[in-house]
Order: sequence, then structure tokens, then C-alpha cells
Amino acid sequence: MPKISEATVAAHRARQLRTLLDAARALVAEEGIEALSLAALARRVGLSRPSLYEYFRSKDDLVAAIVEEELPRWAAHVETALAGPDDLGGKVEAYIRSQLEVMTDGRHAAAVALVEHALAEPALERIRDGHAQLLRPLVTVLEDGGVPDAEVRAALIQGLVDAAARLAQRDPSNADTIVATTLAQAVHGLVPAAHRSSPGL
Repeated sequence: MPKISEATVAAHRARQLRTLLDAARALVAEEGIEALSLAALARRVGLSRPSLYEYFRSKDDLVAAIVEEELPRWAAHVETALAGPDDLGGKVEAYIRSQLEVMTDGRHAAAVALVEHALAEPALERIRDGHAQLLRPLVTVLEDGGVPDAEVRAALIQGLVDAAARLAQRDPSNADTIVATTLAQAVHGLVPAAHRSSPGL
């Protein structure tokens, strides 16, 4: 049996997995998505490729694991934000702000970048399932607010968030304007500010 650093084999594997995922995130943050590979990760953590295969069968498996580990924290952040405002417009704004906070901060940057990485099934299906869980609270908010076609509208709002995150990452100095414009577009559409009568959708 290989030497382990924890009381049990399961605890050792859990700690090793976290170390590997942290190293993979750092690799993406420092060198970009293209630099991520099982060989590069093995070199970074000082493991052999065969040892790494005990945790990840392929690069796609590694990408899915990075994203999946982030999703519970991501979802909890969004749900906490949605619990604050009482009105529909406020909740949509809270959703957008919380998503953009996650998508533009350093810790989640690797996961956000990897979400758009070209993956094969079944890794892609794992990420789709996680994103559906993230979107569900917004769908519920829209349904509770009597908004028709809630799932479609939630997906469209998320599309705005995704586009805003990409813009903010390319131009961090303009992030405040990008966030404000995204909020205005999602909540008020193209109605000029002077004609807005309420914060609703």
C-alpha cells in the first residue's frame, strides 16, 4: 500500500484530490486554459501520470471535477443573495450581481473559464447539470413573481451575465459600467431611464 498522509486511505485521497484541484485552478489562472493538461498537472504536483489517472481519467474529467467542486459554493452565494430583496426587480438584480461577483473574482476564475471549454460527453453533461442547479433559484423567483416563460427568461438573463463577465474580464477598469448596464438591460430592457416607472421586469 502506498504511504499515506492521513488517518485513512479515504481521507488521504480526499486531501490529495483537493490538492490536485487547487493546483489545476492555479495552473489555469496563471497560464490559461491551454496550459491545463494531465501531464502539466502531474509535473506541477510532483506525481506520475499513472498516479494522476487514479483521480482523473482524462483532461475532460479533470475540467468537470474543477467546475463541480466550485458549484456548491457558487450556488450558496447566489441563494444567499436572492434571500435579501423582497421585490422581483431587486431579486433579479441580486442574482446578476452575485453571479458577476463569482464570475470575476480570482478564486472562481478558473472554473468560469473552464465552463466554456470544449468538452466531450459525459463531462459536458456533468457541467450542464450543475449549471441547471445554478439557474433554478432564478427560475423560481421569476415564477413566483408571475413572469411568463420563466425558464426562457432566466436563460436569457444568464446569457447577459455570461456576456458581462467576459467583457469585465477583458476590461476590468470598466467593470462598474458593465455591471450597471447589464442590470439596466435585464431589469428594464431598452426603456429609457426617464420613462422607468418601477424596478419590476
